[in-house]
Amino acid sequence: MSAVVVGVITFVCVFGGAIAGMLIRKFIPEHHLTVDSRDAIKMGAGLIATLSALVLGLLVSSAKNSFDDMSDSVIQSSAKLIMLDRAMARYGPQTQPIRQMLQRSVIALINMSRPENKTNVDKAAFEREPPTMELVSDKLRELTPQNDAQQALQSEALRLCGEILQNRWLMIEQSQISLPLTFLVVLVFWLTILFGSIGLLAPANKTVIVSLVICSISVGGAIFLIEEMNNPISGFVKVSNAPLIKAVEHLGR
Repeated sequence: MSAVVVGVITFVCVFGGAIAGMLIRKFIPEHHLTVDSRDAIKMGAGLIATLSALVLGLLVSSAKNSFDDMSDSVIQSSAKLIMLDRAMARYGPQTQPIRQMLQRSVIALINMSRPENKTNVDKAAFEREPPTMELVSDKLRELTPQNDAQQALQSEALRLCGEILQNRWLMIEQSQISLPLTFLVVLVFWLTILFGSIGLLAPANKTVIVSLVICSISVGGAIFLIEEMNNPISGFVKVSNAPLIKAVEHLGR
């Protein structure tokens, strides 16, 4: 399910719990809602509220860490792309076709991930089949160094290629991380019970209902943000590709 769907379902369940509490109150005998009974309900609701707040805080922290890790991977890969291009430039003019291949590959990646941020290059350059880093690595291995300096630069370029490929697969694997369904169901259940308790004790007037709607939207928004940050490659909350765009400006120079 998408983050939007999860957020909407959470809102419906939580607000539905509050409305259900208000409706159930009409069928409960008055002697079941004495001061002692209300205190007991409030204590139970307070316990659930504490548990929910702790879990939500941990989830937000975990999602933020995942988002930051992905952002760091993009920044590191961008820096290594520039270093790789500079290593090939220092190797000699033999690497010019490989450098152009690398530039087209990065441009294609940018435009596939953010079509709205196309770079100012020939359209045909990135509409062609984008060369992969594996092909760049293969081309580097085909070079024949003429001296020790070129041998060292070839080794450095191959090392950087391997690190960029590793970052790429790490990013792909990290993007598969999502909030476990069972965990999410339990959390939404707690929140539904909590809002049901509030609805059970609160008077059914417009002010209370509006307040509960706002609170339910806030809870649904929190779950939405957690789901979005757990998948920072797509959706509304994305990792910035500005480092890659900046890297393209340096490639090929």
